[in-house]
Amino acid sequence: MSIFKLRSFGLHQNNIKPTLWFLLHDARSSSSEPDTQLLLLLLHLLLLFLLLLNQTRATCRMASVETAAEHERILREIESTDTNCIGPTLRSVYDGQEHGLFMDKLDVRIRNHDREIEKMCNHHFQGFVDSITELLKVRGEAQKLKSQVTETNKSLQDDGKDLMNSMEELKQCRVQQRNIATTIDKLSHCLPVLEMYSKLQEQMRQKRYYPALRTLEQLEHTCLPRAGQYRFCSIMAENIPKLRTQIRDTAMTQLRDFLESIRKHSDKIGETAIKQAQVQRSLDSSVSTQQRALIGRRPRKEVLAALAAATHQQRSDGQGDSPASEQDSGILDVEDEEDEDEEVPGAHDLVDFSPVYSCLHIYTVLGLRDVFENYYRKQRRKQARLVLQPHSNMHETLEGYRRYFNQIVGFFVVEDHILHTTQGLVNRAYVEELWELALSKIIAALRTHSSYCDDPDLVLDLKNLIVLFADTLQGYGFPVSQLFDMLLEMRDQYGEILLKKWNLTFRQVLDQDNFSPIPVSTEQEYKHYTSQFPLQDPELDKLPFPKKLPFSEFVPKVYCQLKEFIYACLKYSEDLHLSSTEVDDMIRKSTNLLLTRTLSHCLQYAIKKKNVGLAELVQVIINTTHLEQSCHFLEEFISNITNVPPDTANATKLYGTSTFKDARHAAEAEIYTNLNAKIDQFLQLADYDWMAAVQTGGTPATSDYLIDLIAFLKSTFSVFTNLPGKVAQTACMSACKHISTSLMQLLLDPEVRQISMGALHQLNTDVKECESFARAGPVAGFQGDTLLLAFSDLRQLLELFTQWDWSTYLADYGKPTCKYLRVNPHTALALLENTVRSTFLNQGQRFLSGAPEKGQGSLVSLSPPPGGSTLLGFRKTDRDRQKLIDTIIKQLRNLIAQHHT
Repeated sequence: MSIFKLRSFGLHQNNIKPTLWFLLHDARSSSSEPDTQLLLLLLHLLLLFLLLLNQTRATCRMASVETAAEHERILREIESTDTNCIGPTLRSVYDGQEHGLFMDKLDVRIRNHDREIEKMCNHHFQGFVDSITELLKVRGEAQKLKSQVTETNKSLQDDGKDLMNSMEELKQCRVQQRNIATTIDKLSHCLPVLEMYSKLQEQMRQKRYYPALRTLEQLEHTCLPRAGQYRFCSIMAENIPKLRTQIRDTAMTQLRDFLESIRKHSDKIGETAIKQAQVQRSLDSSVSTQQRALIGRRPRKEVLAALAAATHQQRSDGQGDSPASEQDSGILDVEDEEDEDEEVPGAHDLVDFSPVYSCLHIYTVLGLRDVFENYYRKQRRKQARLVLQPHSNMHETLEGYRRYFNQIVGFFVVEDHILHTTQGLVNRAYVEELWELALSKIIAALRTHSSYCDDPDLVLDLKNLIVLFADTLQGYGFPVSQLFDMLLEMRDQYGEILLKKWNLTFRQVLDQDNFSPIPVSTEQEYKHYTSQFPLQDPELDKLPFPKKLPFSEFVPKVYCQLKEFIYACLKYSEDLHLSSTEVDDMIRKSTNLLLTRTLSHCLQYAIKKKNVGLAELVQVIINTTHLEQSCHFLEEFISNITNVPPDTANATKLYGTSTFKDARHAAEAEIYTNLNAKIDQFLQLADYDWMAAVQTGGTPATSDYLIDLIAFLKSTFSVFTNLPGKVAQTACMSACKHISTSLMQLLLDPEVRQISMGALHQLNTDVKECESFARAGPVAGFQGDTLLLAFSDLRQLLELFTQWDWSTYLADYGKPTCKYLRVNPHTALALLENTVRSTFLNQGQRFLSGAPEKGQGSLVSLSPPPGGSTLLGFRKTDRDRQKLIDTIIKQLRNLIAQHHT
């Protein structure tokens, strides 16, 4: 039980002593004998207690040593540290547990220091007493010295009164002298200020603002600082900004007046510059283009250099004046009554640029050069837009274009002069930008307004004006290649206007032409016409007067108009800086357009007119033939005026030959058409009696319409003698074929259902008349009976029916030697059916009347059978004829079927 209680206490150091007392008390109170184990335990606990006690004492000794060392450190720190910084040190003491020990230590340290102080005082006490004794002896000597100094000072003061009075008088003199010198100095500084201000006022009254600004600058920066702070100087200093503003505003007003003046008078400036360029061109007309360009630019550059040198000389004037005249801005007066021989004044002679120079230098002095440059460029851009805006009616007259160009030239002449006579007011980039803007607007305006123009003379004058405008600006160094490109574009428009004009001219010539050969009665008339047209006809030259030229007035007039057109094209190509080859190519292309479009259409118009007769068409063919022969003369003419050989490689050829050939072919076709139309008019008069009986007293007479037709053809073909042989032969052959075809169409007309032998004989007689006409040779050049071939189809068909030679036709059909080779089975079948229908109708009528009519015939002559009655014989004959006709029709249809197969 005791052991258990002992364990419950634990063996910690703090409860060892109570544990021992508890165990002893428990052992004494026990009634039994002490437990041996308990005694051993007590013994162990006692030993443990002793060990712990020794450890505690050792630990306390170590802690007292550490505390003593810490207190010593704190004391040393207090002794060696300023009293203001010992607070943290003392606080560390009070924060610890041993502050009582520290106080003891501190008392001990204080007593030690007191003992040391006492020892030191005892050591130096005798020296201190000696020093006090010596000090008392010195005090007596000092009193004596003080008395002597007082007496000496009194005597010195009495003796220096006169000297002080003299010094005071000298001082006053020196002050007066210094004041006089200061006054003189101040006056020497103030008088220049007053003189400079007076000069400034005088310059302002004279409106010499740039010198006034220089004077103002000198007054402000030189004179006024030297003069000092005076009231009048303050007033002047206050007025300086106002004067500077007044000068700036006045200069800007003059600049505005100058800008307004040059805007109003830019027309006159440009006119003068263009006159200069025109005079220079006239002087350089004898030199090459390259030399002309060099010489034309050199005087302008020299003038600009001289003008710039004069400007620099004036700018560097000793008095500080402006680089040009200080007069009012504007255009200088130039007398209008100038002699033509006098030199044309330059643009710089007309304009007083002094307001620009003056304003530029004034703003430069004021430090506002950028403001001035921006304002000037902005205003000039606005003026450029106004100048580049064309009038709405500019295209009506050349004067409108001239005024427009003069204003533009005047504007850029001024800008070019400003560029070369000022330093940086405008630069090359700014001028080029303005020119690019102007160039685009100029080209757009010219394209728009020139499109309204339909007068070639006005377009040509406009072109010359544009060339002069471009040359003028090129002389000032502006690129003008785009203007010449635009002129090349306008060349097409000019060509179209020329084509329209010449279209009217050609039509007038055609309308006024009488389409008859030109009669010539004298040598002078003959030379007149041959000078207009290159006629080369030796046989005609040998004929005596009077005689006739083969062509009409149309030919020389058209040839002259072609040359006039070429001259007009050449005029436009002048001064465009084109090579001879380019000019030649341009003229040839324009002439080809004139030939292939304008003249060709006019000829077609003349040929297709309703009232054109065969004689006029014949004359058109003759005229176009001669014009075709003259094409090589036109080639030579173009080569002569352009100095380009006609055989040059890649040279454009004239299409005149093909144009006149096409016109001649159209006239020939129109002749054939008109001739056939006339033949149709005669054929419309044909009135065949398709049921006519066969005449017993001989062949029928030729139809009246055919007699008139042949008479007309003979008279018509007599006019064809001047035509080329092939044309006349073709016309004659075409007429004969048309007659043959028309007669064939009459014979096979679907409306004609019955045809008698009498009608066939009448038609045969008319065909023979036509063959007689063809055999007579109305047009020379046919070989043999060539013309008769036109009637061969109709001739063979009529012979087949009139001779009733069906056995030969059917037997030889398809053979080259067939007599009726040109007879078509279709045609034969159709005509046979119409003839059979007519024959049976006539026979039925005779049967009903009892006897055949007089003169009534039949296709087959069959006698009645002997010994039989008339009625039976007639029926037997009809049956035989019907069988024969049916056989022929059957064979014809077989031939048609074979042909289709």
